[in-house]
Amino acid sequence: MEKITVIVPCYNEEETIPLFITEIEKVYESMKEKYDIKMEYLFVNDGSKDRTNDVLEEYAEKNPRVSYITFSRNFGKEAAMYAGLDNSDADYTVIIDADLQDPPELIEEMYRILKTEPKYDCVASRRYTRTGEPPVRSWFAKRFYGLMGRISKTEIVDGARDFRMMSRQMVDAIMSLTECNRFSKGIFSWVGFETKWLAFENRERAGGQTKWSFWGLLIYAIDGVVAFSTAPLAVSSIIGIIFCVLSFIGVCFIFIRALLFGDKVDGWPSTACIICFVGGIQLFCNGISGMYLSKTYTETKHRPQYIAKKIHRASLNGNDEEDR
Repeated sequence: MEKITVIVPCYNEEETIPLFITEIEKVYESMKEKYDIKMEYLFVNDGSKDRTNDVLEEYAEKNPRVSYITFSRNFGKEAAMYAGLDNSDADYTVIIDADLQDPPELIEEMYRILKTEPKYDCVASRRYTRTGEPPVRSWFAKRFYGLMGRISKTEIVDGARDFRMMSRQMVDAIMSLTECNRFSKGIFSWVGFETKWLAFENRERAGGQTKWSFWGLLIYAIDGVVAFSTAPLAVSSIIGIIFCVLSFIGVCFIFIRALLFGDKVDGWPSTACIICFVGGIQLFCNGISGMYLSKTYTETKHRPQYIAKKIHRASLNGNDEEDR
């Protein structure tokens, strides 16, 4: 009997968890009739401020498939996914959001593909539409994926979601990467393995509000660029070289003009503007270097990805394991 662990990162999802469990139970009942499987729903409570933990405790008491990990504070979705993978011992592992924007019914199709097409170790999902998403966010998202395709050797598919099913071998490969600054969409691609993509139409949240602000997504995108490309460093170096050449040309021009027409003291406003512009470019390049340096500094601390306040793993045979 094969085991499937469904990892569900949660942050303030008290409204959507009951809806999600209802839908994932339908998927389990359908798959149980066709395949010899057992399924675990591993919720990772990322330091929620609402009743998410209480809701998980209630469902864990009455549903033998519900497990949960509660963080000591909010560590972020990347840490939540890492914790789920770190605690998964299943033959196949699924990552899916609790808000039902990812269709749980695709899990059955993912499992069928992995079982019938052995060349694949991962079946991932991508949105082919962004209906309902703010136009500004959609525009920036498309620009981000286009930029990553140009500056990074790691392929990141436009519209890719974290929602996917992976084999045990691929999960082990992902967990062998112990970096602290994680960008999972890049990591999933970097480890390799054959991936089949399933496209679906964008869905609205089943309840609650999105936890991703525009600023948060922008920071996340910058983290992705820094994590999987050194192109910004090369760009800053090229900019520096260009300005060095322009400065040399400018010095030659001023020297020749002084010899031919005499020395003049006009042009101070333009000079001040040039100094400010060049200074801004220098600060920009220093900022790029600083981002890479800060990531290196964070990695050298070797701090844990997350700290679990409580871990409840339910036995699929009906007997609860000891809470930790």
